[in-house]
Amino acid sequence: MKKLVFLSVLILMVSVSLFAQVKAGDTAWVSSKTAALKSSTWFFASNKGNLNMGDQVSVLRISGSWAEVKSSANASMNGWIAMSNLSARRVVASGAAVTASEVSLAGKGFSQEVEDSYKTSGNFNFADVDKTEANTVSQDALYLFVVDGRLITGEQK
Repeated sequence: MKKLVFLSVLILMVSVSLFAQVKAGDTAWVSSKTAALKSSTWFFASNKGNLNMGDQVSVLRISGSWAEVKSSANASMNGWIAMSNLSARRVVASGAAVTASEVSLAGKGFSQEVEDSYKTSGNFNFADVDKTEANTVSQDALYLFVVDGRLITGEQK
């Protein structure tokens, strides 16, 4: 019985540390390749700058899925960033070279072995997936699409 209680407590402690949430007052790190620093908690808010993977920030406050942050390296860089771009754990941008193919596979959630396996089955067209992923749309064009389609634009100022 003691082993079961110990194991349960250990699992709980590991789970809490793995899924640590970023809170106001915390130090956090940018976990995406780049992250736009916005003027407000709105996807279409103006960009105040960009933060890069591994940049350290101070979390000033949280509003829904957004965090107001201040760059630790440059105090004049402050604004709102999507919480999904932040990590409570230090993120270190690796200097290791990564091929375009590896980035593409990672974006699909595949390893080279998994993609090779799918390719041998003959049922998947990764060239079309790669073409689709290469398409880009400006924020202005995206905003017009949302407005013209009368879609919900999310939080605003």
